Formats: sequence, structure tokens, C-alpha cells
Amino acid sequence: MSPFPSGFFDCTDDLDDAAFYLPTRFVTHIDQGATRAVGALYRELGVSGTVLDLMSSWVSHFEAAPEHLTVLGMNGEELAANPMTAEQVVHDLNTDPRLPFDDDSFDDVVCCVSVDYLTRPLEVFHDVARILRPGGRLIITFSNRCFPTKAIRGWLATDDAGHRRIVSTYFELTERFGEPVIDVRIAPRPGVDPLYAVWASLD
Repeated sequence: MSPFPSGFFDCTDDLDDAAFYLPTRFVTHIDQGATRAVGALYRELGVSGTVLDLMSSWVSHFEAAPEHLTVLGMNGEELAANPMTAEQVVHDLNTDPRLPFDDDSFDDVVCCVSVDYLTRPLEVFHDVARILRPGGRLIITFSNRCFPTKAIRGWLATDDAGHRRIVSTYFELTERFGEPVIDVRIAPRPGVDPLYAVWASLD
């Protein structure tokens, strides 16, 4: 039985995501401190090699580009402007959660400030496990900011601690990952964006 109630993965705006993401948005969705914290986390974890940045845009948050970075997102113009990318893929995970990559293709997969928009997250996490190489990690980072009409209702209905539990539960229900690590990278305080991370390695 699913721990998530009926309607948990619904969005206020249930119109086609492709139309919502059609306009280019050359902005960052977290402040500079949170952006630096994402890059520092990737460095501390040693994210390198062949890496996939899920639900990406014109910026990936690495301090230095991995050897081969593939970015997957909804807006081709934004992806093409990403200076770190070696490959860009336009793909809507809410329409088709199967990733267009072969098994065992990536050393690590990252997803920054976008997990709250997944309407089929368990399917996506399962397929990330398929494309990861043995021991590879899925690293999820998020703050307390979002497009509220596109975030799932379950995310909007809870607080930051609840968000960490939601992402941790995604890993646990996938049953392909080890125990997730939950980390508060920037604690909430006035005037700054908090940053949280949850990650796990493929068993």
C-alpha cells in the first residue's frame, strides 16, 4: 500500500508542462549561497565521470564541470546555453518517466531544486537506478522555493522536514538504493535560502 494519499501527486496547474516551460527563464531559482552549497556538496561527494543532471536548465551547479555532463530538461534553449554540458536532452519526465539512456550509463545522477515537480517520482527513481552504474548515486537537492502551481500538492502541504521525509521515502520505496543520507546544508534563517540534500547509492 502506498504511503501517499490520493491526490498527493496532483498539481494545481494540470495543463501540459511543455507549454509552461516553453518560455526561456535565464534565472537561478535559489540564491548565491544555496547555489554555492550545491557545488560544494558535489565536490565533497566527488561527483565526477559521466554525470546526468536531471530536470536541468541553463546552469548546473558544479564548481567544475564533470568529465561528461548530460543535461536533461524541458527547454532546449536553456539547455543549449549551459556552459558545462556535453550533451542536451529535452524530455518530459511527467509524461514519460523512462529515461532515454542505456542501462549502466552514468556514474552519478543529480537533480537540483526540481524533485517537487515530479508527478511520477517512484517511476523516475526506479529508472534512474536502471541507468546508474553499480555504486552510482542519485543526489537530490532542494530549498523552500518553487513554482507553486507546478509543485505536487503533497509537497505544498508540508514543511521542510516533511520534504526531506518525502524524498527519503522515494528512495526507500525504490528498493534499489541503500539507506538515504539526509543533510541540512544551509539551515533556514531570515534572508537566505535554506538548502537540503538527500542522496543514496545504488545497491
